[in-house]
Amino acid sequence: MPAFVAKDHPRYKWIALSNTTLGVLMAVINSSIVIISLPAIFKGIDLNPLAAGNVSYLLWMLMGYMLITAVLVVTFGRLGDMYGRVRIYNAGFVVFTIGSIALAFDPYTGGTGAMWLIIWRLVQGIGGAMLFANSTAILTDAFPSNKRGMALGINQVAAIAGSFIGLIVGGLLSTIDWRAVFFVSVPIGIIGTIWSYKSLHEVGVKNKGKLDWPGNIVFAVGLTALLAAITYGIQPYGSSATGWGNPWVLAGIIGGIVLLVVFVFMELHSKSPMFEMRLFKIRSFSMAILAGLLASIGRGGLQFMLIIWLQGIWLPLHGYSYEDTPLWAGIYLIPLTVGFLIAGPISGTLSDRFGAKGFATGGLVLVALTFVGLLLLPVNFSYLPFAVITFLSGVGSGMFGAPNRASIMNSVPANQRGSASGMAGTVQNAGTSLSIGVFFSLMIAGLSTTLPSTLKSGLASHGVSTTVATQISQLPPVSTLFSAFLGFNPIQELLGSKVLSGLSSANRSTLVGKEFFPQLISAPFHHGLVVVFTAATIMTVIAAIASLVRGKKFVHLDLPTGSVDIVETGEDGQTEVVPSTSSSSTPVTASNAVRDS
Repeated sequence: MPAFVAKDHPRYKWIALSNTTLGVLMAVINSSIVIISLPAIFKGIDLNPLAAGNVSYLLWMLMGYMLITAVLVVTFGRLGDMYGRVRIYNAGFVVFTIGSIALAFDPYTGGTGAMWLIIWRLVQGIGGAMLFANSTAILTDAFPSNKRGMALGINQVAAIAGSFIGLIVGGLLSTIDWRAVFFVSVPIGIIGTIWSYKSLHEVGVKNKGKLDWPGNIVFAVGLTALLAAITYGIQPYGSSATGWGNPWVLAGIIGGIVLLVVFVFMELHSKSPMFEMRLFKIRSFSMAILAGLLASIGRGGLQFMLIIWLQGIWLPLHGYSYEDTPLWAGIYLIPLTVGFLIAGPISGTLSDRFGAKGFATGGLVLVALTFVGLLLLPVNFSYLPFAVITFLSGVGSGMFGAPNRASIMNSVPANQRGSASGMAGTVQNAGTSLSIGVFFSLMIAGLSTTLPSTLKSGLASHGVSTTVATQISQLPPVSTLFSAFLGFNPIQELLGSKVLSGLSSANRSTLVGKEFFPQLISAPFHHGLVVVFTAATIMTVIAAIASLVRGKKFVHLDLPTGSVDIVETGEDGQTEVVPSTSSSSTPVTASNAVRDS
């Protein structure tokens, strides 16, 4: 295939699909590749993330990339509408690649080394936001509406499955060298940058206007405050196991919500809004956004809880050393990824013909049922039913993701596609960030009711003094949770070498062995798991209801005579023209109009 293909060439849309899928896949893999690689990364920079004062490094390594991406995607989507989606997308490849190079060559150790990584992860997040915000809009511009679901299906599979592929890739690379976790993105970024600059063209409708700086600033500050506060809510405060009573956390949550409400009013009265809030009057758009947010929170919670379950309990009970659990956790989650890869493109293609509602709603119902299935599994489960349930969960998410994104992009005017894509990206990334705070807090709440007494009695029965056992049992459960999440032996971390050296060899061997902690925490963990997966089930059911009420198959159409909407009204394909709900009146030519068939 030639390096340069004209924008009106039949093959151009496939070049746009392959390049944007590469960009999104790279960006999403890097949101999860660090999760599984944190033990190797912190060991590489000679920093114990669980030591006093170091938990903040851990939190920002986890959520910094996702937070900055969630905050900026709408802004970069709007810039794409104004100055060209391809231009912003190409710049994203450059910024992301620069961040990857800097991360791979971190010259420092300790806290300084951690800060270097956090700062450059934020830079990576800026590049990721540019890619996220405009990839979907570029595809929507390149493909006709009757082929759009298939294209967005492939792209959306990359956007969702990449988060699980990152677990496998991170597990493999971290066993080689922690720097390889970041360096792997460099050649991909360079190739993607050159390829996108040479092959992609501006084919979308621009929406000229001034950048809404007040709106951008209020939105960024409000969302950052809200997401950061929720994430910090999982840290202990005073005598409480969590930080929800911390005045700074409360101020961040309340202040963030207030600023986001102010943002809505500002946008409704702005001549050049950052995001056209009136798009939420389109039911197909607003319900798809709500369903996407709730599904993203549930999916993030599933990912984190399964990692803890596998690394902290199941894998050690089956003979795996704690150092190897990150890699094997990624491998044992392959069925989840396979489910995504199978269902996403198929459901996206079929939704082009039959509409998004049935596939998206059915997928969410299936995901909710898999949460119930996971609740019914014992903590030390047999792998086959676990693999079947996680595979079906992947299928359900794949059925939902592609049609839902196609529904979002079909429902908005052509000159608002960048902003709509940005809003969809914000929802997806904010949902993942929210899931860290929400589900970790729910798990901590579940653990705090039963873990202290279980931990105290278990340690005392193996020679640990009552005083030391009591002190350890009173430590915030977040330390135990993070140890399991990072693939560390929590008992060895909690007791320390001084206490362990004073025990008999038999007791010492038992306490730091592979089975003591998993058996000790199984009952408390299952109690917390019930709380978490029950909440995830409820969220997913609400998302399914939102998806169900999104309305009939809907495609927005812009005509030279003005802006109108097209909504399919029957299985015979007849359509009804209705007045546009968008405030934009920018027309496009009849040949470029999007029409449902």
